[in-house]
Amino acid sequence: MTRTSTRILITGGAGLVGSRLVRLLAPEAELHLLVRHPDPALEGLGNIHQHPTDLAVGVDVARLPARMDQVVHLAQSAHFRDFPRQAPDVFNVNVGTLATLLHYAVHAGATRFVLASSGGVYGSSAAPLREDTPVSLSGNPGFYLASKLCGELLAGAYAPHMDVVMLRLFFAYGRGQRRSMLLPRLVDSVRNGVPVGLAGPEGIRVNPIHADDAAAACRAALAVTGMRTINVAGPEVHSLRALCELIGARLGKAPVYDLRPGDSGGDVIGDTTRMTELLGPATRRVADHLDELL
Repeated sequence: MTRTSTRILITGGAGLVGSRLVRLLAPEAELHLLVRHPDPALEGLGNIHQHPTDLAVGVDVARLPARMDQVVHLAQSAHFRDFPRQAPDVFNVNVGTLATLLHYAVHAGATRFVLASSGGVYGSSAAPLREDTPVSLSGNPGFYLASKLCGELLAGAYAPHMDVVMLRLFFAYGRGQRRSMLLPRLVDSVRNGVPVGLAGPEGIRVNPIHADDAAAACRAALAVTGMRTINVAGPEVHSLRALCELIGARLGKAPVYDLRPGDSGGDVIGDTTRMTELLGPATRRVADHLDELL
């Protein structure tokens, strides 16, 4: 029988953005998910195959289909904040496993590889960060972001052999997110009266993206050709103070701040011009989805 549906391998398919991407793609593609533990909620959505895999240990590609059309690497180590103790885990997910998947993709005949990176690789800036903003390779970006940059360099090396699309995500949020991430962490701080540190009166400014918009961007990236780096960020810019005030109004609690002298030293705002052109604009506002994090 001739195979007609597109076959897509996804890592992190049970995660915040990945689970939403799976639901978008399930009606139209054959999906192979590399997951630590199979997710029963994904069963019955379509032609989905879950492959139990610890990406921090490695991927046995011999157990994957010999042919694959596209690969999406969304997985992130749950221990990305625990440096140096969990440095091997972070490295293996962001670099070691990525190298294995890139090699597998080419030899499996994949025509496109989509890699989730981080907007944090730019550092901070007074101006919105564009894809052509130089990324400093000096200084100390931290182990996690250094591994993300390594991953981008590795993926770019495969551009002569397949389309490579690198998505730099800016502060994705949504229902089911780990409480250690930015917006849930702010919610918990405001709820529990824990002071939120602000550099300057407002703190840094960011434009977080809802996970549904991020998943839609990932799906659209599967039609992008060539080698592309694209910011994936939300439609609104908020300061940390503005986010806390929004959360406080919803919880009925006044936020507590730890004000630090000086200014914020720069914001982390992703310019979304290229995203809007190639993937479509993000439309979801934080205020409309804040209840998902409460």
